[in-house]
Amino acid sequence: MFQSFLIKYAEIGIKGKNRYLFEDALVRQIKLALKKCEGSFVLSKTPGRIFLDAETDFDYDEVIEALTSVFGVWGVCPVVRLEMCEPEELAKAAVDYFKKVYPNTDKTFKVFTRRSNKGYPLDSMELNVCIGDAIIDAVPGIKVDVHNPDITLTVEVRDKIYLYSEIIPGPGGMPIGTNGKAMLLLSGGIDSPVAGWMIAKRGVKIEAVYFHAPPYTSERAKQKVIDLAKKVSKYTGPIYLHIVNFTDIQLYIYENTPHDELTIIMRRYMMRIAEAIAKESECQCLVTGESIGQVASQTTQSLVVTNEVCTLPVFRPLIAFDKEDIVAISKKIDTYETSILPFEDCCTIFVAKHPVTKPNLGIIKKHEECLKEKIDDMVNKAIDDKETIIVSED
Repeated sequence: MFQSFLIKYAEIGIKGKNRYLFEDALVRQIKLALKKCEGSFVLSKTPGRIFLDAETDFDYDEVIEALTSVFGVWGVCPVVRLEMCEPEELAKAAVDYFKKVYPNTDKTFKVFTRRSNKGYPLDSMELNVCIGDAIIDAVPGIKVDVHNPDITLTVEVRDKIYLYSEIIPGPGGMPIGTNGKAMLLLSGGIDSPVAGWMIAKRGVKIEAVYFHAPPYTSERAKQKVIDLAKKVSKYTGPIYLHIVNFTDIQLYIYENTPHDELTIIMRRYMMRIAEAIAKESECQCLVTGESIGQVASQTTQSLVVTNEVCTLPVFRPLIAFDKEDIVAISKKIDTYETSILPFEDCCTIFVAKHPVTKPNLGIIKKHEECLKEKIDDMVNKAIDDKETIIVSED
């Protein structure tokens, strides 16, 4: 029945003179998403509206899934598109629409008309009455409720006429690529994929770095992170994933620093390496999945000590989230089941029994002096030897 879709956006609509830039970016992202779908489509942009018209047969569910994974899309409305016609013909088409979409209904409804084409013979209120009366006469049991209806039939009169009554929610946010690029520290846990998804939702293109520690972490742990990146790439597009061998650095830190400071010192070197790769990739910031107080390395004191090694800003979109909130999003974006697979990453292998929760920056830096003989060369080698793969949804 449906060959056309109205694609709605929200926040983009308040962008003023720059709005066209965001609209164009959104159109580009929609086109990329549709490459996964069978069929031929035409996208058109009018003031405040983006329309998608199918030129060939297509899989309805496949197209809806593609459109509702694009950041910037607030909602998708399957529409019936009509050529310009007289009010009586429009009313008849509305009745046909209503009978096909809501057969044998006893629900309440109202008609809501937007008449952008001011040359149309009836104004919005007159069209509401005309179409509403036709539906009441033709559909047994239907009732009008203009305040809280079960069904709102929207009629848009533009260069053509569009009928729709359903808005399928999209993710909202801003189109990818409109707000720079970030480097995500991606682990195999629940939090970091959610953090990457959230920062990408604000229009930020993401790359990712993963710290691998063979033989202490397995190839299955590495594959788990690749699989998580694939899940996130459904929304972000292809992700450059930089895989850093962190084993020698971890062992060197383990052998030369107090064990209660192991996690925080390891974290500082991860941030140093991530920042160096971020600068190579022209990223403007780092992103982590940290949340205040969740573990010892995420107390406010620990975060201050971790941040000290960075010159780029570090964004933590989950900073005030409860774990339950993070889990809910991970389930929504389909990363949860992968995240809880029992393959440990390097952060969990080398964890002290009693890690420091209120590290002193001066003491941490003093203990890092014990590493200076080899650590810089080890860091440079880890960066030079990193493996970079492009991860995208199959």
